[in-house]
Amino acid sequence: MATTTGADEFAAQIHEQLQALLVRNAPSVDAVRHAFSRSLRGEDGRFVLEVARTLRFRYGYRAVPYELLLAHQGAFRLLGEQELEELGHGLDSWGAVDTFARILSGPAWRDGLIGDEVILKWVQSPDRWWRRAALVSTVALNMRSYGGRGDTPRTLGICKLLVDDHDDMIEKALSWALRELVVHDAAAVEDFVSEYEDRLGSRVKREVRNKLTTGLKSPRRRTK
Repeated sequence: MATTTGADEFAAQIHEQLQALLVRNAPSVDAVRHAFSRSLRGEDGRFVLEVARTLRFRYGYRAVPYELLLAHQGAFRLLGEQELEELGHGLDSWGAVDTFARILSGPAWRDGLIGDEVILKWVQSPDRWWRRAALVSTVALNMRSYGGRGDTPRTLGICKLLVDDHDDMIEKALSWALRELVVHDAAAVEDFVSEYEDRLGSRVKREVRNKLTTGLKSPRRRTK
């Protein structure tokens, strides 16, 4: 299919199929994306990158183009700082950030496509959403379902830099980053929480300690 059509036309086909869904939810959208990923397997990475760009900027999708790139190694390996920041342009919600950071920037960082300096730049951004992206990018280093193998130094390095940032979106991401690391290095997380006891937000301390002691973010209270 892709070999006989341009990237713009191919993206338009994906858009049309998504718009035609009678029920548009995560499973139905993912089924469409999987089908198109299969048809793109033999395509050049640059072609797939152009399809993703068109879906992102002409049609406004995030998850679908990001997943297309992640599923195509040739396209994924083309991602560097410039491409990631282009595809992440306009981050304006926790959902947009988390989709971008879990699917693209985190795996790209994990696999060495970008260096630590890129994430450190985002840490220093005046934009809360790019700061959140830095933290959520650590999730991909540790989340097993995204290929995470555990990375204590880089995860805690980013957490340390944002420990005094009490923006609600940052605190929630900080909690998430630490909780994902618990699976791989609970002792290091426990030491981190103890060291920064006086600087961490109450939500972060509560949720991370719950994870350390019960394995859950917010265990249900027992009822009599």
